[in-house]
Amino acid sequence: MYRTLCPVCRRPADACLCPSEPPMEVRTKVVLLTHPKEWRRQRCGTGRLVRLNLADAEIIPGIAFDDNPRVAAILGDPAFYPLLLYPGPSAADLSEEGAGPRLAEAAAGRRIAAFLIDSTWACSKAVLRESPGLLALPRLMFTPREPSRWVIKKQPGPLCLSTIETVHELLLSLEDAGLERYPDKGRLLAAFMAMQAYQVDRAADGGNPRYLARLAGKTE
Repeated sequence: MYRTLCPVCRRPADACLCPSEPPMEVRTKVVLLTHPKEWRRQRCGTGRLVRLNLADAEIIPGIAFDDNPRVAAILGDPAFYPLLLYPGPSAADLSEEGAGPRLAEAAAGRRIAAFLIDSTWACSKAVLRESPGLLALPRLMFTPREPSRWVIKKQPGPLCLSTIETVHELLLSLEDAGLERYPDKGRLLAAFMAMQAYQVDRAADGGNPRYLARLAGKTE
């Protein structure tokens, strides 16, 4: 039977995850550079949930971003201090003491535009290969306060987070640094858990015992 899809979140209408409240206003601009595999495959990936719930979040699909006009417009906007959220030896660690004041000094009153690669780790590497200009941006990282809340996917490690969890942790860290006001700290995580609850319910209705056993940790 044909199921009507919500034109916004692209989920079945009876499982729409569009928020009932207006998108949340935060100071940070979140820019999700979404790999085409993630964009096509996910009916409502966690990146889309970020865009639905944050007022100034946007998704830019693609792999090669150095010549992307929208990326160039954000990078060239003097109101923003652009950063790439990606770990590595050159990344400033927001979890370290003193990192917040140093970042505030570098931003010099500008809004942070945080670029995140929305994809698997393997696809993230492909994006960086095709977009070397991203690596010229100041890089930022943090140590997550909580392990991933994924229950419908197996992550490479407990501190490998979904995109929506990463944005949540970033906003917490920036607020601690005095660079953000994060008004509703439960909203992004609630949307994430609601998305997963729907998937678990669908698996139960469809009688998929292997999938449900994996969710319970009984099988790989």
